[in-house]
Amino acid sequence: MSDIRLDPRLSAVASLVQPGNKLLDVGTDHAFLPCFLVQRGVCPCAAAGDLRPGPLENAKSTVAACSLEDRIETLLSDGLDSFPPQTDCTVVLAGMGGLLIAELLGRTSWIRDRSVQIVAQPMSHAEDVRRFFFQNGFALEKEVCAADGKHVYCAMAARFSGKPTEETPALPYGGLLFGQSDPTAKRFLQTQFDRLKKRRDALERAGTDKEEAARLREVLDDFCELKKQRSGSGQ
Repeated sequence: MSDIRLDPRLSAVASLVQPGNKLLDVGTDHAFLPCFLVQRGVCPCAAAGDLRPGPLENAKSTVAACSLEDRIETLLSDGLDSFPPQTDCTVVLAGMGGLLIAELLGRTSWIRDRSVQIVAQPMSHAEDVRRFFFQNGFALEKEVCAADGKHVYCAMAARFSGKPTEETPALPYGGLLFGQSDPTAKRFLQTQFDRLKKRRDALERAGTDKEEAARLREVLDDFCELKKQRSGSGQ
């Protein structure tokens, strides 16, 4: 049986998965995450889905190499479309853009159940995922960051609460990372701040889209305020 090892990005995702839950891995690619979690007894079983036949064949090969065919099913699926409604499970969406993750979650009604944990790891625009959670009654439970070379990734766990989260302008850009003492989280936040500032500066120099420039000024001011407010919170 092959022993699966995860890179820092997927290790961060794995650290958030609730033990004992069935894992539903959306966009599984090589199925490294489900094989890792089932091998180590974190998840009793898993379903691994991918949109394209090629990656799905890679997933099947990994599952077979790990002798886990009886515990991990593979299926061709656009997002969660081919996954039957389930409870007591963890849905993972990792390695995609934030807007795509939000779109896939938005068209799946059965995830609005308190027994369903959502773990998301956006490769870009994490604010789109947090904004979806905040506006659709999901509560963020935990966020972690991981560095792999020059890249820093964030992963977040959320669950349906039925209550929208009150947003400040910058909250979607940092979520629970504001106030964390972890150096990698601080590095991620700084990257977000720099990206927003670069965009604002470009708009102000060009004198175009003054409304967006004003919005970004508000976001950046709130960003600094949230960092200041939560720096002593012990999060």
